[in-house]
Amino acid sequence: MKSFNMLIAVLLVPLSAFSQQRFPKVIPAGNYSGVCAIGDDRYAVVSDKAPTDGFFVFRLEVDSLRGRIVSVANEGYRSSGLPNCDMEAICYFPPAGTVFIANEQHNEVNEYTLDGQRTGRRLEVPEDVRLANHNYGLESLCYDASRHRFYTTTERPLKGESSLRILAFDDDLHLAETYLYEPDAPVSRKYFHGVSELCALGDGRLLVLERQIRVPRLKLGARTVVRLYEVVPSGDTHLQKRLTHEVKTRLSLTSRKFANYEGLCTLPGGWLLLMADSQNRFKGVLRDWLLLVPEDGNM
Repeated sequence: MKSFNMLIAVLLVPLSAFSQQRFPKVIPAGNYSGVCAIGDDRYAVVSDKAPTDGFFVFRLEVDSLRGRIVSVANEGYRSSGLPNCDMEAICYFPPAGTVFIANEQHNEVNEYTLDGQRTGRRLEVPEDVRLANHNYGLESLCYDASRHRFYTTTERPLKGESSLRILAFDDDLHLAETYLYEPDAPVSRKYFHGVSELCALGDGRLLVLERQIRVPRLKLGARTVVRLYEVVPSGDTHLQKRLTHEVKTRLSLTSRKFANYEGLCTLPGGWLLLMADSQNRFKGVLRDWLLLVPEDGNM
């Protein structure tokens, strides 16, 4: 029934309705890198260059029929009081009513109360992953309540490896399984590439957000290619991926829709929310874009 209702909703809405949105008067300029639902239409959001360690809480009103954000309210920043360690991803952990945040500086995944304080608990990330290059370290995180698993991975394969390791942790924060994922090759050497997020769909499936970015020296002509791939962690450690979405953006004299999408989470009604890192609205040109796309199928 959900799939049928979703199909009807998509058929009723023109593709132009699935457009990027921004709320500059409510959402401050940031470097948004991760987002997750925490209940009551509220979403925890991390910014990798925020002044301190912690997260924002935004309340979103969504028109689930048309796939549009109607309004956003900023409920403020929940700080731990510690220095920002390059926070890249966040997920909600229902059994404890807490959130976990992955940081790239130390390649750790720490637990926080909803008022922003660290609990002292963290996922038992293997040492070789914690020692990964912090520029290409832990960039993604999600929790699948149906399988009681956290999932995280590095932005690029570890040195000497060709596959990404998607690490699965149980509710006791112990490493339970390791899966291998083959990322796309870059379009060319001019493109920066890697996995920036994982998203659990709640039924055992995961989405992997792969991005490729080209930024010329003069910035005009900058492009992004964002692809979402579906995988199903199971008995086979080598994951098979299926493309579900592709989003392209660019920066030109007539278009400022360039968006480096880093955050991804599910929304009620069968939608996905993508959130862009604008580098603090770089030089007044880049924007903190939000994008809703249908959970199943291409746009």
